[in-house]
Parts: sequence; C-alpha cells; structure tokens
Amino acid sequence: MAGQTDPHVSLFSPEEVEFMAEDELVEIVPNMNMEPLNFIAGDFGRFIPQIPIQVPLWLAVALKRRGKCTFRPPGWLSVDNLTQVLEAEREPQSKFQALPFSYVEIARLLFDHARDDIPDMYMVRSLVEDIRDVRLHKLENNLGTFLGTSAVKMENVSAMEVNLVRPFARRALEAFYKHDKPEAAADRGTRSSRQPREANDEPRVKPFTLPTHLYFSF
Repeated sequence: MAGQTDPHVSLFSPEEVEFMAEDELVEIVPNMNMEPLNFIAGDFGRFIPQIPIQVPLWLAVALKRRGKCTFRPPGWLSVDNLTQVLEAEREPQSKFQALPFSYVEIARLLFDHARDDIPDMYMVRSLVEDIRDVRLHKLENNLGTFLGTSAVKMENVSAMEVNLVRPFARRALEAFYKHDKPEAAADRGTRSSRQPREANDEPRVKPFTLPTHLYFSF
C-alpha cells in the first residue's frame, strides 16, 4: 500500500481505504450447505440455507458473486435512518453523527455488488452521497479555523475523512510545533530587531481544501 510503504506519501488511495474496509463484518443469508471456511483472519461458517451468519465483507462479496447468498443490509443503511442522519448533519453547529467508521466504503461495495438486496437502493445511495458531501463541507469549514492550537479532537469521523484531513493536520501541527520551539522564538526575536514586527505572529498554515480526487463517487 502506498500509504504504508512510502514515508513521503501520507494519503491512502480510495482503493486502499476500501480494501481495509472489506474486513468489516456484514450479515448474509446463505442458500447452500457448506462446512466452515478457514482463513488466516479466522474461521467462518458453517453455512446453512436461510440461516443468517456474519462474515467479512470481502467474503460476502465473493459468495454473492457466485450466487451463494444474499445480503442483509445493516440497520443504519435504511432510508429512515439516513434521512435522520442527514437532517442532523445539516443542523448549524452540529457534531458529526455516529456512523460506521467505513460507512462510505461499505455502502459503495453494497451498491456495486448487492443492489438487489437493498430496499429503495437509489434513494439510499442518494442519501449516503448527500451525507458524505455535507460532512466533507463541515470538515473543511472546521479545519479552516485550525489555528492557535496544538491538538485537535473530532468525534465520529470516518476512514475516508481521516484519510483526507491527515496531511493537513500533520502540516498544521508541525507548523505550530516549530513556532513554539525556543530556537524559533529566539530567531523571531532576532529578526524583529532588524525589521518591523508583523501584526500577526501566528504560524501560517495554508488554507485547507479537500482533495476531492481521493474519494469515491457513487
């Protein structure tokens, strides 16, 4: 993975974030009899027709492709729940609403491979996309005020959102760290004796703009 093997690359690609999300457990309903499957990640099964069972998302997709199961969509992936989440996200000064850490990747994989198992699939997909866009806009606005602090705390952010803001947060924290170092203060004092002091001595961090090419479209 580029984000792990190259120390100069801090962003995972959308495909890499999706790959990591495939370990999330989902519920399927098998339509075949099969003994437990043994993998490095664990043992899954036994598979009995019409008896729901939890398996990793990657295994569920593989079985679905072979016509061996149907998906049971997670409870959060419903029109009613997503409508409530979207309304709450749009409230002024609202916090990020609780969603699965990999909600974007899980939803996208289900849309691609199990659309026939999702009631009101097109409405659900539209709601997920709207939630993602609202949250990204909120994230961009919040980080635009990321000044005068050496730490930041955000709750209920998703894997994709963490991946997008990580480079900016790292650069910003490095700037504040350098600004607060004693040698940096001494250097500023030396410069101030030779030139007028700037009105604003805060460390400068470039405005945060989301790299939109790094997240999936539905």
